[in-house]
Amino acid sequence: MIKLEGTVGSVLRLKGSEVWYVAEDQTVYEAIEKMADKGVGALLVLSAGKLVGIISERDYARKVILKGKSSTMTLVKEIMTSPVISVPQDRAVDECMILMTRNHIRHLPIMEHEKVLGVISIGDLVKWLVSEQEETIKHLQNYISAQYPS
Repeated sequence: MIKLEGTVGSVLRLKGSEVWYVAEDQTVYEAIEKMADKGVGALLVLSAGKLVGIISERDYARKVILKGKSSTMTLVKEIMTSPVISVPQDRAVDECMILMTRNHIRHLPIMEHEKVLGVISIGDLVKWLVSEQEETIKHLQNYISAQYPS
């Protein structure tokens, strides 16, 4: 496997660090409504400013819909994933891709001293990787054309 030089901090700077969240005592319906409004597939769950869980569309599908529960009667804390897998901003992109793949997760909070800096998705990592590869190709093309002018 090719070692990637970037960190998730660089991915977060490219993507932006806006964080969407819900409280654990909100209903799943409110969480799904917020996900739809913000165009995201997961929300962090915060309690007193601390990260206590994460809720995703997958949680909703598997733990509410398939179980025949009501999204207006079920609380976020009943279906959220906890504890949350998170990483510091200096973690390498390739390590995070492996971590997300092995744990079957699509969203990864970036933390520093128990403070949420942002959330990256597997899509954000793929987008960053493609961008890096395009940049490398451009540099190689410039190098080759400078070495062998036509």
